[in-house]
Amino acid sequence: MNEHPETVADQSLDMQPPTPVHDLENDIAQLLVSLTGVQEELLEVLRQKRDMMVQCNTDGMRALQPREEALNGHLQELHDRRGELLQRATDKGIRVDTLRQLAAQLPHSDDEELENQVREASDRMRLLQHQSLTNWVLAQRSLLHVSQLLEIVATGGRFQPTYGKGEPVPSSGALVDRVG
Repeated sequence: MNEHPETVADQSLDMQPPTPVHDLENDIAQLLVSLTGVQEELLEVLRQKRDMMVQCNTDGMRALQPREEALNGHLQELHDRRGELLQRATDKGIRVDTLRQLAAQLPHSDDEELENQVREASDRMRLLQHQSLTNWVLAQRSLLHVSQLLEIVATGGRFQPTYGKGEPVPSSGALVDRVG
């Protein structure tokens, strides 16, 4: 009756319920899609924040704070989901410590696609770390500059000796002129 028996066999394979390992693959892929979106948005927030620091736009930085905190909350949620995925893998007998290891051990049909997505997410996270460090260094340098200005104002521009009990070092007149 059926002229193409291989077609029926192929269709029956497609209709089988997903395996627990396939569920892990789908959950990892969904996690990575969510993570990519949050990472991209956080990179944009860090760029905007850096631009505002350069412009001394404190109001703008304050306005960005709730968005940055919300993104950090989303990252925490994704981290928790990651932990749950790793625990589910352990429960299924797959002993791994990272998503990269889990993706490498799963028999997926997407030709290393899942592993590539994990690697790209890891690379973006490294970029986020670098951008965060850049912003931190910029903020620290600004703070150091303000601290030095406050010291100049407080001492009237006179250098204080680091060691000893001697008189203050005479002012060189570089930044603050002494009147009187």
